[in-house]
Amino acid sequence: MYRLFFDLIFKRMDPEKAHHLAFAWIRTAARIPVLRTFVAAVLAPRHTALRTEALGLRMHGPFGLAAGFDKNAAAIDGMAMLGFDHVEIGTVTAQPQPGNPKKRLFRLVADRALINRMGFNNDGSAAVAERLAARKEVFRTTVGVNIGKTKVVPEEEAVADYVTSTERLAAHADYLVVNVSSPNTPGLRNLQATEALRPLLSAVREAADRTVTSRRVPLLVKIAPDLADEDVDAVADLAVELGLDGIIATNTTIARDGLGLTTPKRTVEAIGAGGLSGAPLKERSLEVLGRLYARVGDKITLVGVGGIETADDAWERILAGATLVQGYSAFIYEGPFWCRAIHRGLAERLAASPYTTLAEAVGAATRARTSGEAK
Repeated sequence: MYRLFFDLIFKRMDPEKAHHLAFAWIRTAARIPVLRTFVAAVLAPRHTALRTEALGLRMHGPFGLAAGFDKNAAAIDGMAMLGFDHVEIGTVTAQPQPGNPKKRLFRLVADRALINRMGFNNDGSAAVAERLAARKEVFRTTVGVNIGKTKVVPEEEAVADYVTSTERLAAHADYLVVNVSSPNTPGLRNLQATEALRPLLSAVREAADRTVTSRRVPLLVKIAPDLADEDVDAVADLAVELGLDGIIATNTTIARDGLGLTTPKRTVEAIGAGGLSGAPLKERSLEVLGRLYARVGDKITLVGVGGIETADDAWERILAGATLVQGYSAFIYEGPFWCRAIHRGLAERLAASPYTTLAEAVGAATRARTSGEAK
């Protein structure tokens, strides 16, 4: 039914307008008590076998909504109503900003992919913090807060910019994510270099600890799939060295070649710059995830994101080393029953596996592979 609706309605609409329309529907449904209860019962049935503990937090399952969909913390309960086990809001910047000029969101329908150059359009960390503080939780869910650099702030002042957002948002976050991997803010990816990343992460950690004294706010970093393998290793080593809680792998890619795109090259070139997400990112994101797990093992939590469409994709990420998995682009193509299908499929795969719990399955394929290579 949704596929037909997508083809007849959403596919014909500007992608950003379609996003805002769907977002409004989700928010509206979540505000109506009887309706939201019914929707959650249909779309978000719980599977006790999938209960997950990560980052010191207990969740209904491992599957969450990646940052980018709910930039301003406006529909957390709506997304939980649809079945997401955690919701990562943002990216939020210290100063409000409109983002890049429109048109800035594009579909590659044949490839089940998106290209975006949104540019961190958001209300700013002060407004988002106020919204989070005023939120009255309807559905229990884990809320991650993804923070990035304000575009007008020069690179040499990036640390202070991130610290400002941390001071405002840490108290309202179940976990914090430092985003240094979006391709749509000039110079941002330069912060992935360990000489720049070390002082940034250290400052954010100190700010979070200073701001929130009653608990430790878990801190993660989100990296790009375009990093060279040796840079992935360097980030992994730095995360362990600094006592980071996790790494999210991966953000969107600036690559266009080698992704097996079926969309005509001239069409892709006409779209121009931006981060590509969705199915074509699947292979590289999985490679980065496996490499990270081989490097860090169980020392920190890994979150797999990028090209996850099906329960098989999510299960593959878990076996590669992800404790948590996230999706976004496939939601556009799969619709409201997506979480339900992922959860059911994961429960079935776990039941058919040799593992008693998801935690036992985490990293099993990578451990087997690296053990075989060692021999």
